Amino acid sequence: MVDPIQIFWTPVGDNLPDLGARALVDVSDGDTPNIRMPIRMLSVDTPEVTAHSEEGARKLDAAFVQLAQWIHQDKAPVSKVFADYILPKLESGSAGSLQYQQGKAASAFAKQNIEKRLTRETGSKRNLFIRTADQPFDPNHRLLAYIAPNYSVKELASLSRLERSTFNLDLIAQGWASPFIIFPNIPGELDLPLYLHLAVDAFDSKKGIWADALTMPAYEYRMCEKLYAISKDLVEGKPLRLAERYGWRSRYCADMRTRLLYGPEQYMAVPPPYRLWIWPNEVQKAVSMLNLLPSAGLLEL
Repeated sequence: MVDPIQIFWTPVGDNLPDLGARALVDVSDGDTPNIRMPIRMLSVDTPEVTAHSEEGARKLDAAFVQLAQWIHQDKAPVSKVFADYILPKLESGSAGSLQYQQGKAASAFAKQNIEKRLTRETGSKRNLFIRTADQPFDPNHRLLAYIAPNYSVKELASLSRLERSTFNLDLIAQGWASPFIIFPNIPGELDLPLYLHLAVDAFDSKKGIWADALTMPAYEYRMCEKLYAISKDLVEGKPLRLAERYGWRSRYCADMRTRLLYGPEQYMAVPPPYRLWIWPNEVQKAVSMLNLLPSAGLLEL
């Protein structure tokens, strides 16, 4: 019989979802099973392929055109400044298809690039170098990380910072990902200038997704998907609480050049390479740590 104890404790942590029968890779020793798990690459956001097919993308084209009509009819919960910005993209009639096509291209580049850079001249494969975020998991239980080829000490001595870049940075440099730095996971003082240099060059040179003026960064595309669903509920007369009406917009945005802080519907005031995203529950901390200043528009909200 177990003796009575006087210690009580509720652990803090997350339960990872069922990883499936094929998730176990091998067992190194008795207490070290090795598993497969997804990595969410930090500071980048590639176009979505959640439409799954060209047909699915065309349905989203139509949905976004309908959303534009609701915005014109004041049936969507958006500000005028956001409406003026987003309407040309929604009314193009190809927002869903463009996102899907860009997503497939970004995926193809990532696969080819990772394969190429992990392969040594001898044909053998390098392992991955992984650096995790301050908070290692996202809400979907993906590991948040920067990843790169795991070069030897000798190789590192002969490579520049650019030559040993992360796969995250490669996506930015080729324009196949939107810059997507979320506080507090900001690249370090040596990495951030290189990141911004490559992000600005890709944007100004119209590489990858930036070749089309009507490109929706993936985070913007997801926002519009949510906005469509919310607006549809409102049009159908479903009662929504205030928080539900504005659930499509989720992050504040700071300009890394000026330290000005913008509201969730004002991010377009900051060029894409310089956007620093901040969750609402992190705003106070970010303002204090980064000495952010409220923008004029934010003070008018």
